[in-house]
Amino acid sequence: MGVNTIYRNSTKQVMVGDVPIGGGAPVSVQSMTTTKTENTSATIDQILRLEEAGCQIIRVTVPSKEAAKSLEKIKQAVAIPVVADIHFNHVMALHAVDAGADKIRINPGNIGKESRVAEILEKVSAAGIPIRIGVNAGSLEKDLIEKHGYPTAEAMVESATRHIRICKEHDFSDIVVSLKASDVPLMIQAYRLFADRYDYPLHLGVTEAGPYRQGSIKSSIGIGTLLGEGIGDTIRVSLADDPIKEVKVGFEILKSLNMSTKGATIVACPTCGRLEVDLFKIVEQVEAYLEQTDKTLKVAIMGCAVNGPGEAGDADIGVACGREEALLFKNGQTIGKIPENQVVERLIREIDAWKPEAGQTSKVA
Repeated sequence: MGVNTIYRNSTKQVMVGDVPIGGGAPVSVQSMTTTKTENTSATIDQILRLEEAGCQIIRVTVPSKEAAKSLEKIKQAVAIPVVADIHFNHVMALHAVDAGADKIRINPGNIGKESRVAEILEKVSAAGIPIRIGVNAGSLEKDLIEKHGYPTAEAMVESATRHIRICKEHDFSDIVVSLKASDVPLMIQAYRLFADRYDYPLHLGVTEAGPYRQGSIKSSIGIGTLLGEGIGDTIRVSLADDPIKEVKVGFEILKSLNMSTKGATIVACPTCGRLEVDLFKIVEQVEAYLEQTDKTLKVAIMGCAVNGPGEAGDADIGVACGREEALLFKNGQTIGKIPENQVVERLIREIDAWKPEAGQTSKVA
């Protein structure tokens, strides 16, 4: 099977710890802790769980000196880069740099006057770390709201432009930009507008996307649309849920666009009246098992003879189900028939034993 690739906009590259953003680097997946940062042990525990799920960059809020002090201990305990999220009090950014933050995120809408930003730039420049200019539609500067009447894409880009100018005036260019909104069309429009004007790397996200189902859909549409157009260098799915789910949804978005091969991919038919087996139960059990493995492979679980043999044969491991039984495929070859009540057990056994043959890679795009 050929791999369809997406042309990506050319952007500058910024290093966040050892993770490159932009410049053609793979799109990275981020998340943010939900713990109080000053609760050091709880924050470390959550980050370690996120690391295990594949999170590549983590952000923590730093609203106080206590949180900044914890940041130093957190940095020593985790492997992935840590970003300090700063709102209102620019002094916390200075403390976060001293604590070893790998990047500072500032919100133009509440960080305050230019002299405060200049202090941050002086500090991060000396430390050799980047900043993210994190524009949010819900917290734009008051004068921009007065000028435009309400949050618009142009107002959001104007907010980012102001702070890019400040950065340029202080000879600072290690910048990542985000232009987030909870309204998906507004978010898409803002990123498109910015990408037409600048080549700074972009952090994509639909902010306050909502609970798991709604937020996953909104994020997939917003982030996926832009990535499909070649816009975006790192992503964060914002869910009112366990951040582990943010990471999983993020990778699913990338996998659907052939931009990541991390983890297993399941191909399963939506089912119809031709179905002769309990496909929902089979898929549910296999999916639950695959969440426990870090293997990269494609598993097809198909319900009938229409598309079943083709999809199963195109997967690393697959089954095409018929009446009370299924054909088993491995690396495109038919292995034999399995009774329906043994399909899950056999698939799990094949998944455990699976490894690419010499000279081959997984059929995950």
